[in-house]
Amino acid sequence: MTKRILGIIIALFLVLQAAAFAAETPAKPHVVILATGGTIAGAGVTSTTTVGYTAAVTPVDKLIANVPELAKVATISGEQVSQIASESMTMEIWLKLAKRVNQLLARDDVNGVVITHGTDTLEETAYFLNLVVKSDKPVVLVGSMRPGTAMSADGPLNLYRSVILAGAREAAGKGVFVMMNDTIHGARDVTKTITDRVDTFRSPEVGALGVFTGDRPVFYRQALRKHTVDSEFDVTGLATLPRVDIVYHYAGNQGTMIDAAVAAGAKGIVHAGTGNGSIAKAEYPAVENALKQGIIVVRSSRVGSGIIARNGEADDDKYGFVAADSLNPQKARILLMLALTKTNDAKEIQRMFWTY
Repeated sequence: MTKRILGIIIALFLVLQAAAFAAETPAKPHVVILATGGTIAGAGVTSTTTVGYTAAVTPVDKLIANVPELAKVATISGEQVSQIASESMTMEIWLKLAKRVNQLLARDDVNGVVITHGTDTLEETAYFLNLVVKSDKPVVLVGSMRPGTAMSADGPLNLYRSVILAGAREAAGKGVFVMMNDTIHGARDVTKTITDRVDTFRSPEVGALGVFTGDRPVFYRQALRKHTVDSEFDVTGLATLPRVDIVYHYAGNQGTMIDAAVAAGAKGIVHAGTGNGSIAKAEYPAVENALKQGIIVVRSSRVGSGIIARNGEADDDKYGFVAADSLNPQKARILLMLALTKTNDAKEIQRMFWTY
């Protein structure tokens, strides 16, 4: 055998070996990062500035460039949807974000979406998307409690692991996630519980869905309430959402804020009552006035966790109230807004609160 023929055989062997290796090696998932601002895009004056920093200054391309390890776990592309501190989140941005997520996930070349977000309203955006995203591909919301300029900033690792989660096959079909501090939370259950610590996000009633061990997401339970592809809500043709206000109860409340919500044009009111969603006697005239005008009233609780028992602290059947189940006031508001895009029937809306 001549050296030339031997060389050709070796070259063919190497080509076939490389092709076989490529076939066995799965392609990296394509994850799109949608940036909305927040602390994860913030900057402080010094490395020890963790309070009084400026949020929402770092653009999405720089967020991605600051974590070069992302390229090892996924093919990354990024878009800037908004650049705000999340206390300034609006319904218009929610609708824009939801429609863009649905567009992206409808593409065969997109495996998942990560949304960078400020922590103040992160749980609200997550639950909204949990109800209106029309795909079983992973959607992960992520933020940070320290700006990127801070010593031991938590944003880069949170972002890195969120991208892994968004590209993980085992994350499909489990609803929208919040990934913070190595913990994977379901959008319906999670809430911000501490003003300034990196372990602020918790799911007080039922616990987290899973955790990260190293760079691997591990799930221990899944959300059983309907979400995403099983949801009846659709934002495709919506340009706005019905106005729903939250009224917080306190000792001595006379119903003034309920009257104000009615005057402002609210189509629904979430009453953040004491205990098991109690409504004070002095509030009932204002509540009954709202009900007479066709405004839906949902009983929730300022406590922060627990189930609102229907016909427990109020005669819900008599007045036509809706019990919020285990949703906190801010999430009850989101479900009520979406419910009002479909119906104004309190019994039907109660069904939705038991479903989602």
